[in-house]
Amino acid sequence: MGSYYYLVAQLPFLFYEQKPPLSSEKFKEMAFSQMNKEDSELMKYLSFGYDSNTSKSGCKFIDNWRKWEHTLRLNVGKLRSLKLYNEYTGTMPPTTPEGAFHTAEELLSQEGSPLDGELLLDKARWNAIDDLLAGGNYFDRSSVYAYFLKLLLLERRQIFNAEKGFAEYKSLYAEIIENAQSCVQTSTEETK
Repeated sequence: MGSYYYLVAQLPFLFYEQKPPLSSEKFKEMAFSQMNKEDSELMKYLSFGYDSNTSKSGCKFIDNWRKWEHTLRLNVGKLRSLKLYNEYTGTMPPTTPEGAFHTAEELLSQEGSPLDGELLLDKARWNAIDDLLAGGNYFDRSSVYAYFLKLLLLERRQIFNAEKGFAEYKSLYAEIIENAQSCVQTSTEETK
């Protein structure tokens, strides 16, 4: 675990809603040229979303990040299923989630578009990265990993297109309604 003063000192500061000042691939090239092999290989553990690899990385920052992301996804899934259960049955589910992240609860309680939900999750991720980094050495490998994750978030934000996403949502919704109507019609015809 080395100190990466020169690498971290030359990086532009990142703000949540800005365009990425460099691509994550360009950053990896720069970082790999200045990091030792062991530290650079740990970057493979950095991502968003489902991670089937449950092995420990050996880096406290990365392991805590992966645990945070995994827990967030589990709680969002759990709360979404409870919300659907409630909407379907009109009753409260038999159990409620214990210790669910505030972010997951906020996501599901808000009225908004799927894009708004994704932006809320990404802002929570950004804040979690800052929280996980707090109190550490600003020039160690954890700062490099945090910077990489933030670049990935900024790149992810750039690909969101509200108009295209809404059009896709309407198309999928129409297809679901059409399939449901077809199933009801088929079922009605079979019972006659």
